[in-house]
Amino acid sequence: MRTPHTVLIDHPYTPVQKRPLPPGRPRAWYIMHNRQLKAMRLAIALLDSGVYAPSYATNKRIRHTAEAIGVRPPSDATCALVRTLMRKRY
Repeated sequence: MRTPHTVLIDHPYTPVQKRPLPPGRPRAWYIMHNRQLKAMRLAIALLDSGVYAPSYATNKRIRHTAEAIGVRPPSDATCALVRTLMRKRY
């Protein structure tokens, strides 16, 4: 089994100033919103590192990229969302 090669990522994103989320939404909305933000950060980092096809973005590679950019390891659902975002990048 091949391990993902180490790719030098030159800080693909810098965190922006956080704003409070709108109050009064159901908890599921906040969970999905944060998952989408995390998936978008990971998709950008993968594209910056040269992974352009969703088929090459395995869960292991996505988690390795998360570690490289300082994001907590994503769940399987977030990894699937990353691949979906990579498919719809055009």
